[in-house]
Parts: sequence; C-alpha cells; structure tokens
Amino acid sequence: MADGLTTVDDHLARILAAIEPLPAYPQPLMEALGLAAAEDVVATIDLPSFDNSAMDGYAVRHQDVATASAEAPVHLPVVGEIGAGQAQLLAMSPGTAVKIMTGAPVPAGADSVVPYEWTDRGVAQVRIERAPSYRQHVRPVGDDVRVGDVLVSEGTVLGPRHLGLLAAVGRPTVPARPRPRVVVISTGSELREPGAELGHDSIYDGNSFLLAASARRAGAIAYRVGIVPDEPRAFLEALDDQLVRADLVVTSGGVSQGDFDVVKEALAPLGSVWFGGVAMQPGKPQGFGRLGDDGTPIFTLPGNPVSSYVSFETFVLPAIRKLMGLRPYGRPTTTARLTHDLTSPDGRRQFARASYAVDKAGPAVTPVGGHGSHLIGDLAQSDALVVVPEGVARIAAGEQVQVLRLDEEF
Repeated sequence: MADGLTTVDDHLARILAAIEPLPAYPQPLMEALGLAAAEDVVATIDLPSFDNSAMDGYAVRHQDVATASAEAPVHLPVVGEIGAGQAQLLAMSPGTAVKIMTGAPVPAGADSVVPYEWTDRGVAQVRIERAPSYRQHVRPVGDDVRVGDVLVSEGTVLGPRHLGLLAAVGRPTVPARPRPRVVVISTGSELREPGAELGHDSIYDGNSFLLAASARRAGAIAYRVGIVPDEPRAFLEALDDQLVRADLVVTSGGVSQGDFDVVKEALAPLGSVWFGGVAMQPGKPQGFGRLGDDGTPIFTLPGNPVSSYVSFETFVLPAIRKLMGLRPYGRPTTTARLTHDLTSPDGRRQFARASYAVDKAGPAVTPVGGHGSHLIGDLAQSDALVVVPEGVARIAAGEQVQVLRLDEEF
C-alpha cells in the first residue's frame, strides 16, 4: 500500500502459506472430539450385525400367528426366553414362541415379533390377540450401516454423534490431526499476575489469559507462560525454554516503535521474523515468522488487549485451524443491519466491537464503546465485530454490514 502498510489479506496469506497441517495419527475416540477426521472411515461390520428385536415381546413365525385377533386369539407354547447379551436359545420350532427382549437376537425359525401389549404376557403359554405383519418389529442385519459404508468423510469435524457411531462399529481410534500446542507469552515489566499487589505503575496481565483462553476455545492445547520483563535476554531464554513444547507461539506486547519493545529488539536480528504495519484498526503493529530447528511459527501481537484479541481472531485463529486440518480457516462473516452510524479511518480495515441481536426487522448489530484499543471492558461486552472495509470512512445506521459473530461455533 502507498503508506507502506501490508493489507490484512496479504498478511493472512503470508501466514497460511507458511503453515502446514500437523501430521495425523490414530486418536482415542474421546480425545478426538472436535478434531477433523484425516481420512474417510469405512465400516467393517454391519449395524445391526444380527437380526434383533425392536420390542419386548415374543419371537414367532408369522405364519403361525397371521390369523390372531381379539375374537380369535392364537395360543402358542413358550419354549424359552432371550435377553440382550444373554442369547442361549439360537433356534426355535414352528408352532412355538420365544419370549424376547429389545435388542436380543431373533432366533432362527422366527421372522416376526409380537409386542407384549398384543398378548397376555404368558410364561408357559402365550395368548396372542393381534398379528404382526411379516418381519414386523425385527431389525434386520445392516438396516443401519453396511460393511463398506463411509461413516465419516475426511475433514469431518468429529462430534458426539460421529464418535458414538465409530464406537458402535467397534472403532477404538480415528485418524485425526492432533490439537496444536500453543504457547502464550506476555511481555512487559509493568505486568503483574492477577491476585498480586499492584505498584503505582503496574497493571494486571489480562492478555495472556485472553489469548490462552481464545486458543483453547479454538481447539488447541494452551500453555500460558509467566510474565516476561522488558529484557531481550530474559525473553529469548523464556522463548527457548518453551519451543520444545510448542507447535505455535503467541506473544503480546513489545512490537511497536517504543524504546522498550523487547520482542522486536530480541527477534529482529534473527532475520526469520517479519515485523511491520498491517492496514487494520485495531492491530496495526504485527510480526510473524518461524523459530528454532523445527521452524515453529511465532505470532508477535500488539500489547493493547483489544488489538491483541482482534489480531488473534484475524491471524492466529486461521493458523490454528489449518494446523488442525479444519475448514474454513477463518471465521465466516454474516450480514446484519447497523443500528448506529459508524466511522472508520481511511485506508484501514476496521474491526469494530459490537453487540449482535435479532429484532423484528431481522439481524442487527450495535457498536459497543469507542475506538480505543485498551478498552477491554467494552470488548467483554461485545459478541461481534463489524468489519468495515478499507476505503470506507462512514457507514450510516440502517445499512447492511459484514459481521463476525465471536461466540458462534464454525
């Protein structure tokens, strides 16, 4: 761009080009919740795997009970009982009945089930007052799933129903990409841990909690590292300690133009991390690169909390999702009616905090607070970001705008 800033789209493209999905391996089913299947998973057994009863009642041969009615009931001797998982009687003779429970295998020789409600529930002999149709109340082999059926396709985000199906066909694991390990580091000599005593020039560290929680919600394993002071050596030592357990590193603070911007001072000489301005508000100062022998991606985000959060949503979240093999990488936008006028700096893509609701006229979005990137109270009251394109300086109330809904799963 003319002012030397990188566009949001160009910076995101640079990031995604440098990120490769993590290698997939078999994940235990309960660990796979929320992960993406790395390949098609095919059934190796039928469901059901045997004919079984859909009702508590009596297994019979249809021909033996076809004429049964309340006026002319059919009486059959009961020659046994079959419970689910307790099948000892495997076959029965014509002209007899077997008491059977829901889910139990239908014995050879039977082709239908008479529900208890149509009988006198006899033990030695049963009176049947209503005839089932042929094979009524019998769940046939493969009625639900057949051998060779694709149970989940590659890329499917595994939810409880998928995992239940995989368990039902006997799969203890599923090939999936693991959750990336995201290390979050806050820098600043003024920072203190929540609960500690504040000095006259110190503040509590909210950013690391904000970013680590965002990473966890995105599906990652988040490691929140203690505060690092504004000393390049201390920062590099902390970073070196953490790289061994990181698939991705996120820092906040120390990337602007000040005299104590420790992240830029420490990493710029390495030559593997890009620092510059991105044409966005908030979040202009950005950095991205790779570190260590494994080329671990690192995002150096600005220190103001709103800038840091918007930067995470715009750049880090898509990287995490690509590592996990999830699509789409970025949060989808939706449209809503703007309830109040909104201004935006020329040449920047603005992400304005807002509240989303649906009223009688449809989806609506209301700006929350001002433009200040330190206003974390306003951020906490927001559940959406209005995306104002570059080159748009003002949007009037009543116009349709693009919105990122921050609490929506995708």
